[in-house]
Amino acid sequence: MGIVVIGDVFIDIKGYSTSPYIPQGRNAGTIVQIHGGVGRNVVEDIANVELEPTFVGAVDNDAMGEEVIQKLKRHKVNTKYMRKANNGMGTWLAVFDQDGDVVASISKRPDHRPIEQILDEHGDEIFQDADSVVIEIDIDKEIVKKTFHYAEKYGKKVYALVSNMTIAIERRDFLRRTACFVCNQQEAGILFSEDYGDLKPEEMARCLAKRIQSAHIPKMVITMGSDGAAYADQEGKWGVYPAMKVDVVDTTGAGDAFFAGVCVGLTYGKTMRETCAIGTRLSSTVICTSENICPRFMPEEFDLDR
Repeated sequence: MGIVVIGDVFIDIKGYSTSPYIPQGRNAGTIVQIHGGVGRNVVEDIANVELEPTFVGAVDNDAMGEEVIQKLKRHKVNTKYMRKANNGMGTWLAVFDQDGDVVASISKRPDHRPIEQILDEHGDEIFQDADSVVIEIDIDKEIVKKTFHYAEKYGKKVYALVSNMTIAIERRDFLRRTACFVCNQQEAGILFSEDYGDLKPEEMARCLAKRIQSAHIPKMVITMGSDGAAYADQEGKWGVYPAMKVDVVDTTGAGDAFFAGVCVGLTYGKTMRETCAIGTRLSSTVICTSENICPRFMPEEFDLDR
Protein backbone atom coordinates (compact mmCIF):
# COMPACT_ATOMS: atom_id res chain seq x y z
CA MET A 1 0.00 0.00 0.00
CA GLY A 2 2.98 2.33 0.64
CA ILE A 3 2.26 5.83 1.95
CA VAL A 4 -1.47 6.59 1.72
CA VAL A 5 -2.32 10.14 0.63
CA ILE A 6 -5.85 11.49 1.15
CA GLY A 7 -6.61 14.74 -0.66
CA ASP A 8 -7.82 16.78 -3.59
CA VAL A 9 -7.26 16.89 -7.32
CA PHE A 10 -7.31 20.30 -8.98
CA ILE A 11 -6.82 21.55 -12.49
CA ASP A 12 -4.40 24.48 -12.33
CA ILE A 13 -4.73 27.21 -14.96
CA LYS A 14 -1.66 29.42 -14.70
CA GLY A 15 -0.87 32.66 -16.50
CA TYR A 16 2.72 33.96 -16.61
CA SER A 17 3.51 37.60 -17.34
CA THR A 18 6.50 37.92 -19.67
CA SER A 19 7.12 41.56 -18.74
CA PRO A 20 6.79 43.54 -15.48
CA TYR A 21 3.33 42.77 -14.12
CA ILE A 22 0.84 45.66 -14.21
CA PRO A 23 -1.93 45.38 -11.58
CA GLN A 24 -5.36 46.19 -13.01
CA GLY A 25 -3.85 46.33 -16.48
CA ARG A 26 -3.38 44.12 -19.52
CA ASN A 27 -0.40 41.78 -19.27
CA ALA A 28 1.09 39.82 -22.15
CA GLY A 29 2.30 36.32 -21.34
CA THR A 30 1.67 32.60 -21.57
CA ILE A 31 -1.07 30.35 -20.16
CA VAL A 32 -0.70 26.68 -19.20
CA GLN A 33 -3.11 24.11 -17.78
CA ILE A 34 -1.77 21.25 -15.66
CA HIS A 35 -2.90 18.71 -13.07
CA GLY A 36 -2.68 20.09 -9.54
CA GLY A 37 -4.15 19.92 -6.07
CA VAL A 38 -2.14 19.53 -2.88
CA GLY A 39 -2.98 15.85 -2.36
CA ARG A 40 -2.42 14.96 -6.00
CA ASN A 41 0.90 16.85 -6.08
CA VAL A 42 2.15 15.16 -2.92
CA VAL A 43 1.26 11.64 -4.04
CA GLU A 44 2.98 12.15 -7.40
CA ASP A 45 6.07 13.59 -5.69
CA ILE A 46 6.24 10.50 -3.48
CA ALA A 47 5.71 8.26 -6.51
CA ASN A 48 8.55 10.04 -8.30
CA VAL A 49 10.92 8.66 -5.66
CA GLU A 50 9.72 5.21 -6.82
CA LEU A 51 7.85 4.50 -3.55
CA GLU A 52 4.49 3.44 -5.09
CA PRO A 53 2.06 5.32 -2.81
CA THR A 54 -1.74 5.02 -2.72
CA PHE A 55 -4.08 7.93 -3.45
CA VAL A 56 -7.55 8.31 -1.97
CA GLY A 57 -9.36 11.03 -3.90
CA ALA A 58 -11.89 11.93 -6.56
CA VAL A 59 -11.79 13.24 -10.13
CA ASP A 60 -14.41 14.53 -12.55
CA ASN A 61 -16.39 11.95 -14.48
CA ASP A 62 -15.00 13.05 -17.85
CA ALA A 63 -11.95 12.78 -20.09
CA MET A 64 -9.88 15.12 -17.92
CA GLY A 65 -10.61 13.00 -14.85
CA GLU A 66 -9.53 9.86 -16.69
CA GLU A 67 -6.36 11.66 -17.83
CA VAL A 68 -5.48 12.42 -14.21
CA ILE A 69 -5.93 8.78 -13.21
CA GLN A 70 -3.90 7.45 -16.11
CA LYS A 71 -1.00 9.82 -15.41
CA LEU A 72 -0.89 8.75 -11.76
CA LYS A 73 -0.90 5.11 -12.86
CA ARG A 74 2.05 5.77 -15.18
CA HIS A 75 3.92 7.16 -12.17
CA LYS A 76 3.15 3.96 -10.20
CA VAL A 77 0.48 5.42 -7.91
CA ASN A 78 -2.11 2.93 -6.67
CA THR A 79 -5.39 4.45 -7.92
CA LYS A 80 -7.67 1.65 -6.71
CA TYR A 81 -9.31 4.01 -4.20
CA MET A 82 -10.01 6.88 -6.56
CA ARG A 83 -13.56 7.64 -7.65
CA LYS A 84 -15.11 9.54 -10.55
CA ALA A 85 -17.87 12.00 -9.65
CA ASN A 86 -19.50 15.23 -10.73
CA ASN A 87 -17.44 18.12 -9.35
CA GLY A 88 -14.82 15.62 -8.18
CA MET A 89 -12.00 18.03 -9.02
CA GLY A 90 -11.37 21.64 -8.08
CA THR A 91 -10.01 24.45 -10.24
CA TRP A 92 -7.26 26.94 -9.40
CA LEU A 93 -6.80 30.00 -11.61
CA ALA A 94 -3.61 31.95 -10.90
CA VAL A 95 -1.60 34.83 -12.36
CA PHE A 96 2.17 35.04 -11.85
CA ASP A 97 4.44 38.04 -12.18
CA GLN A 98 7.77 38.04 -13.99
CA ASP A 99 9.52 36.75 -10.85
CA GLY A 100 7.35 33.64 -10.61
CA ASP A 101 5.27 34.82 -7.63
CA VAL A 102 1.47 34.54 -7.48
CA VAL A 103 -0.15 37.98 -7.68
CA ALA A 104 -3.80 36.88 -7.98
CA SER A 105 -5.76 33.64 -7.77
CA ILE A 106 -9.27 32.18 -7.54
CA SER A 107 -10.02 28.67 -6.30
CA LYS A 108 -13.11 26.46 -6.71
CA ARG A 109 -13.11 23.59 -4.23
CA PRO A 110 -14.34 20.11 -5.23
CA ASP A 111 -17.08 18.02 -3.66
CA HIS A 112 -15.49 15.95 -0.87
CA ARG A 113 -18.37 13.52 -0.34
CA PRO A 114 -16.85 10.85 -2.63
CA ILE A 115 -13.70 10.72 -0.46
CA GLU A 116 -15.80 10.24 2.67
CA GLN A 117 -17.68 7.41 0.95
CA ILE A 118 -14.42 5.72 -0.05
CA LEU A 119 -13.25 5.75 3.58
CA ASP A 120 -16.60 4.40 4.77
CA GLU A 121 -16.45 1.52 2.30
CA HIS A 122 -12.72 0.67 2.27
CA GLY A 123 -11.16 2.29 5.34
CA ASP A 124 -9.95 -0.92 6.97
CA GLU A 125 -8.24 -2.33 3.89
CA ILE A 126 -6.66 1.03 3.03
CA PHE A 127 -5.15 1.69 6.45
CA GLN A 128 -4.15 -1.73 7.72
CA ASP A 129 -1.28 -2.10 5.24
CA ALA A 130 -0.30 1.58 4.93
CA ASP A 131 3.30 2.59 5.70
CA SER A 132 1.97 5.96 6.91
CA VAL A 133 -0.87 8.37 6.14
CA VAL A 134 -0.87 11.89 4.66
CA ILE A 135 -3.77 14.34 4.89
CA GLU A 136 -4.59 17.99 4.35
CA ILE A 137 -5.69 19.00 7.84
CA ASP A 138 -8.16 21.57 6.44
CA ILE A 139 -10.08 19.14 4.23
CA ASP A 140 -13.70 18.39 5.26
CA LYS A 141 -13.78 17.64 8.98
CA GLU A 142 -15.57 14.29 8.63
CA ILE A 143 -12.76 13.06 6.38
CA VAL A 144 -10.18 14.18 8.96
CA LYS A 145 -12.10 12.41 11.73
CA LYS A 146 -12.32 9.17 9.78
CA THR A 147 -8.63 9.36 8.83
CA PHE A 148 -7.50 9.60 12.45
CA HIS A 149 -10.00 6.91 13.48
CA TYR A 150 -8.55 4.36 11.07
CA ALA A 151 -4.94 5.48 11.54
CA GLU A 152 -5.17 5.07 15.31
CA LYS A 153 -7.03 1.78 14.93
CA TYR A 154 -4.10 0.34 12.97
CA GLY A 155 -1.29 2.28 14.66
CA LYS A 156 -0.32 4.34 11.61
CA LYS A 157 1.43 7.71 11.80
CA VAL A 158 -0.34 10.67 10.22
CA TYR A 159 1.56 13.53 8.56
CA ALA A 160 -0.38 16.71 7.90
CA LEU A 161 -0.06 19.88 5.86
CA VAL A 162 -2.41 22.79 5.35
CA SER A 163 -3.88 24.89 2.55
CA ASN A 164 -6.09 27.15 4.67
CA MET A 165 -4.75 27.89 8.15
CA THR A 166 -7.91 29.70 9.22
CA ILE A 167 -9.62 26.30 9.08
CA ALA A 168 -6.66 24.43 10.60
CA ILE A 169 -6.53 26.59 13.74
CA GLU A 170 -9.98 25.25 14.60
CA ARG A 171 -8.50 21.74 14.51
CA ARG A 172 -5.61 22.03 16.93
CA ASP A 173 -6.86 18.85 18.64
CA PHE A 174 -6.08 16.95 15.44
CA LEU A 175 -2.64 18.54 15.15
CA ARG A 176 -1.76 17.03 18.54
CA ARG A 177 -2.51 13.60 17.04
CA THR A 178 -0.20 14.00 14.04
CA ALA A 179 3.32 12.59 13.84
CA CYS A 180 4.48 15.81 12.15
CA PHE A 181 2.81 18.98 10.89
CA VAL A 182 4.34 21.14 8.15
CA CYS A 183 3.41 24.74 7.31
CA ASN A 184 5.07 27.97 6.21
CA GLN A 185 6.23 30.87 8.37
CA GLN A 186 3.12 32.98 7.89
CA GLU A 187 0.83 30.04 8.64
CA ALA A 188 2.80 29.28 11.81
CA GLY A 189 2.22 32.85 12.95
CA ILE A 190 -1.53 32.38 12.49
CA LEU A 191 -1.45 29.06 14.34
CA PHE A 192 0.36 30.47 17.38
CA SER A 193 -1.12 34.02 17.18
CA GLU A 194 2.30 35.65 16.79
CA ASP A 195 4.20 37.59 14.13
CA TYR A 196 7.21 35.62 12.90
CA GLY A 197 7.91 37.74 9.83
CA ASP A 198 11.21 39.15 11.10
CA LEU A 199 12.61 35.97 12.66
CA LYS A 200 15.76 34.37 11.28
CA PRO A 201 15.82 30.56 10.89
CA GLU A 202 17.62 29.87 14.19
CA GLU A 203 15.28 32.22 16.07
CA MET A 204 12.28 30.57 14.41
CA ALA A 205 13.49 27.09 15.37
CA ARG A 206 14.10 28.01 19.02
CA CYS A 207 10.69 29.67 19.23
CA LEU A 208 9.03 26.69 17.55
CA ALA A 209 10.53 24.27 20.08
CA LYS A 210 8.85 26.19 22.90
CA ARG A 211 5.53 26.64 21.13
CA ILE A 212 4.98 23.01 20.16
CA GLN A 213 5.85 21.84 23.67
CA SER A 214 3.13 24.03 25.15
CA ALA A 215 0.69 23.14 22.33
CA HIS A 216 1.51 19.38 22.59
CA ILE A 217 2.23 19.05 18.86
CA PRO A 218 4.76 16.18 18.46
CA LYS A 219 6.85 17.56 15.58
CA MET A 220 6.67 20.56 13.27
CA VAL A 221 8.56 21.89 10.30
CA ILE A 222 8.23 25.51 9.15
CA THR A 223 9.26 26.38 5.62
CA MET A 224 10.84 29.83 5.23
CA GLY A 225 11.31 30.24 1.49
CA SER A 226 14.85 31.29 0.57
CA ASP A 227 15.82 31.06 4.27
CA GLY A 228 15.27 27.30 4.28
CA ALA A 229 13.35 25.46 6.99
CA ALA A 230 13.14 25.34 10.79
CA TYR A 231 12.13 22.24 12.71
CA ALA A 232 11.55 21.10 16.29
CA ASP A 233 10.08 18.25 18.33
CA GLN A 234 8.45 17.65 21.72
CA GLU A 235 11.79 16.81 23.32
CA GLY A 236 12.99 20.37 22.75
CA LYS A 237 15.33 19.45 19.91
CA TRP A 238 15.42 21.98 17.09
CA GLY A 239 17.40 22.79 13.97
CA VAL A 240 17.46 24.55 10.63
CA TYR A 241 18.17 23.44 7.09
CA PRO A 242 19.27 25.89 4.36
CA ALA A 243 17.48 26.34 1.05
CA MET A 244 19.18 25.46 -2.23
CA LYS A 245 19.89 28.39 -4.53
CA VAL A 246 18.07 27.97 -7.86
CA ASP A 247 16.60 30.22 -10.54
CA VAL A 248 12.91 30.68 -9.68
CA VAL A 249 10.37 30.10 -12.46
CA ASP A 250 7.25 29.14 -10.47
CA THR A 251 6.93 28.43 -6.74
CA THR A 252 3.65 26.48 -7.12
CA GLY A 253 4.02 22.97 -5.75
CA ALA A 254 7.36 23.61 -4.05
CA GLY A 255 5.80 23.40 -0.59
CA ASP A 256 4.00 20.19 -1.55
CA ALA A 257 7.27 18.65 -2.76
CA PHE A 258 9.04 19.68 0.46
CA PHE A 259 6.24 18.11 2.50
CA ALA A 260 6.43 14.92 0.42
CA GLY A 261 10.14 14.71 1.23
CA VAL A 262 9.45 15.13 4.95
CA CYS A 263 6.81 12.37 4.86
CA VAL A 264 9.10 10.05 2.96
CA GLY A 265 12.01 10.65 5.30
CA LEU A 266 10.08 10.23 8.55
CA THR A 267 8.15 7.21 7.26
CA TYR A 268 11.33 5.38 6.36
CA GLY A 269 13.43 6.16 9.42
CA LYS A 270 15.29 9.40 8.74
CA THR A 271 16.04 12.13 11.29
CA MET A 272 14.32 15.51 11.14
CA ARG A 273 17.38 17.09 9.55
CA GLU A 274 17.65 14.29 6.99
CA THR A 275 13.96 14.60 6.12
CA CYS A 276 14.35 18.35 5.60
CA ALA A 277 17.29 17.62 3.30
CA ILE A 278 15.09 15.34 1.18
CA GLY A 279 12.30 17.90 1.15
CA THR A 280 14.67 20.70 0.18
CA ARG A 281 16.08 18.72 -2.71
CA LEU A 282 12.65 17.81 -4.06
CA SER A 283 11.26 21.34 -3.73
CA SER A 284 14.30 22.91 -5.40
CA THR A 285 13.61 20.89 -8.55
CA VAL A 286 10.01 22.19 -8.67
CA ILE A 287 10.84 25.89 -8.25
CA CYS A 288 12.99 26.05 -11.38
CA THR A 289 10.24 24.76 -13.71
CA SER A 290 6.56 25.49 -14.45
CA GLU A 291 5.63 21.96 -13.36
CA ASN A 292 3.91 21.32 -10.02
CA ILE A 293 5.85 18.17 -9.16
CA CYS A 294 9.45 16.97 -8.88
CA PRO A 295 11.22 14.85 -11.51
CA ARG A 296 11.99 11.15 -11.08
CA PHE A 297 14.52 10.03 -8.45
CA MET A 298 15.60 6.65 -7.15
CA PRO A 299 15.19 5.78 -3.42
CA GLU A 300 18.91 5.05 -3.24
CA GLU A 301 19.66 8.70 -3.98
CA PHE A 302 18.22 9.51 -0.54
CA ASP A 303 19.53 6.35 1.14
CA LEU A 304 15.97 5.17 1.75
CA ASP A 305 15.39 1.67 3.08
CA ARG A 306 11.81 0.45 2.75
